[in-house]
Amino acid sequence: MVKKMSEPAAKHVSDSETEQIQPVFYAQLNSQNRLFGGQLVAWIDIVAGAVARRHSNRCVTTAEIDNLQFKAPVPADSLVVLHGRLTCVGRTSMEVRVDSYVEEVSGKRKLVNTAYLVLVALDENGRPTPVPRLICDTPQEKAEWAAGEKRRELRRLRRSESY
Repeated sequence: MVKKMSEPAAKHVSDSETEQIQPVFYAQLNSQNRLFGGQLVAWIDIVAGAVARRHSNRCVTTAEIDNLQFKAPVPADSLVVLHGRLTCVGRTSMEVRVDSYVEEVSGKRKLVNTAYLVLVALDENGRPTPVPRLICDTPQEKAEWAAGEKRRELRRLRRSESY
């Protein structure tokens, strides 16, 4: 007899929302005294992984960095605030949006980057495993879900075109 696994309980977007603060040090700067883009990408990936892990209660792996928009440079001596939240989930995958801000001494934040990443939950054998459904409570969360479904379809089309 095959034992069917029960579906994980649904969770709210706010259940896994994550914020991280990173000071920018001189060793992380390029020749223009701005943060290396790759350093910001690494921080974004860490925050996205924390969001996905909190939602799935599983180890996760990054499957795709779908969209990464650099809107402004990050100068020396800045604080970078990274805010991650789920936007959409599939059966085993989760789309995470991470917004990155430069925080001034006054506390004012300026958006410098928006990224969408797709992460997959893994079971004990490193295989994709089901994730909880996502409960979207606010109009903004519902709009993100709808946009996430469109991005998922575009990803699927890109994958089918590349084979």
